[in-house]
Amino acid sequence: MEEVSRLPADFFMNDVLEVAPALIGMDLVICRDNVPGRFMITETEAYRGLEDKACHASRGETPRNRVMFGKGGRIYVYLIYGMYWMLNFVTGEEGNPQAVLIRAAGGYGGPGILTRELGIDRSFYGEDLADSGRIWVEDRGIRPSFRQGPRIGIDYAGEFWKNKPWRYYI
Repeated sequence: MEEVSRLPADFFMNDVLEVAPALIGMDLVICRDNVPGRFMITETEAYRGLEDKACHASRGETPRNRVMFGKGGRIYVYLIYGMYWMLNFVTGEEGNPQAVLIRAAGGYGGPGILTRELGIDRSFYGEDLADSGRIWVEDRGIRPSFRQGPRIGIDYAGEFWKNKPWRYYI
């Protein structure tokens, strides 16, 4: 019998370049109507602090990205194109803004499709993954092989940042 455990808060206190690949193979759990649905995380992207020109924190703290400047383990969601919510997990220590974008899980490819299908919206902003009753991550001990490549859709960040191999996917 496999042992399943909810990720503790300290898991998310690590650097985003450790957390983003470690999440591959873990389950994103969404609880709706007291019924948990489990979706294996199959693609992530790392966004790393003030220096990363693709990271929302690169221009400093704003009302939109404020949660990124707190301690790891919180949810950062934001709307793009006026229609898609992007689900991110804040990582690292307070004051060092980093986040992992969850790009795909449970057969839902594309971060906007994922959040639409799982019912993730603005109301998840700032939620604590360690004690939330409606969203968390479980480790079933599955460690699939995965690939690394450049992040997607960040041409605005310039060649150096756009080509960082900070996307992890099965």
